[in-house]
Amino acid sequence: MDDKESLYEEKLREFEERIARGEKIEPGDWMPEEYRQQLIRMISQHAHSEIVGMLPEGAWITRAPNLRRKMILLAKVQDEAGHGQYLYHAAETLGATREEMIDALLTGQAKYSNVFNYPTLTWADNAVIGWLVDGAAIKNQTMLAQASYGPYSRAMVRICAEEGFHMKQGKEMVIKYSQGTPAQKAMVQDAINRWWWPTLMMFGLPDKTSTNSPTLLKWGVKTRSNDELRQEFVNELVPELHALGLSLPDPDLHYDEASGNWVYGQINWDEFWQVVRGNGPCNTERLAARRQAHEDGRWVREAVSAYAEKQKAGNGQG
Repeated sequence: MDDKESLYEEKLREFEERIARGEKIEPGDWMPEEYRQQLIRMISQHAHSEIVGMLPEGAWITRAPNLRRKMILLAKVQDEAGHGQYLYHAAETLGATREEMIDALLTGQAKYSNVFNYPTLTWADNAVIGWLVDGAAIKNQTMLAQASYGPYSRAMVRICAEEGFHMKQGKEMVIKYSQGTPAQKAMVQDAINRWWWPTLMMFGLPDKTSTNSPTLLKWGVKTRSNDELRQEFVNELVPELHALGLSLPDPDLHYDEASGNWVYGQINWDEFWQVVRGNGPCNTERLAARRQAHEDGRWVREAVSAYAEKQKAGNGQG
């Protein structure tokens, strides 16, 4: 082993010892390049998911059934925009630029959560997204609030607090509609039927096939596995939905006394990959909306850039 390799091994050992002690890795600290790249990939995809995630529910702002629901939905969509900003900033501390990340999203190179490529067909979809989708997100995000990378961890603390409100308002709506008229209950049941499986896919691939999880777990970015979080989510949601007289679209779902788990059926990973590869129900629509928004905002970016250049010249830095 030459001196360069020896120095790298020493730095890697110190890096891993810091993580084992529960210390946070900060932007100026030494880190393996693979750690940096995995974080950029993960954080930017998370940011894209928040930004694209504004679209399915945002489409219902003008069609909310009353002013209270409209105000709640407006606040939620605004929160999601803010979450995207926190996360883009966190990724920028690793050397990624905002322009590179946005370009990767708009050109289809970067991915975002599969669940946002499904349509919101009725008002009840907003309720089910709030309870199920945001509830699943909180499972992941609570874990990530303990992540070894400081900026990501701190962003998640703020995001989790706001996502908690999103989940609670969704749960309140599901409870209300499940106890409402037959039409309301049927509407919320239909939404559950359509969102259940995409929500379970949100947790990621099974542990035995996930290629990124081992590295993320080894270096403390993640502290729990995909399957562990998915099972905990199912165990919590199933009894609560059943208590409301609602069912789940899984004929294989049953309670296992020995393990204390609700055992769910086979997830359709072929569908997952179709959506991830751009062939989901709304992939084209979602990216078209983001591209249009980006183009519509071009004049703002140009104006800000011109103002910054003017200020710089005025300060004698030009």
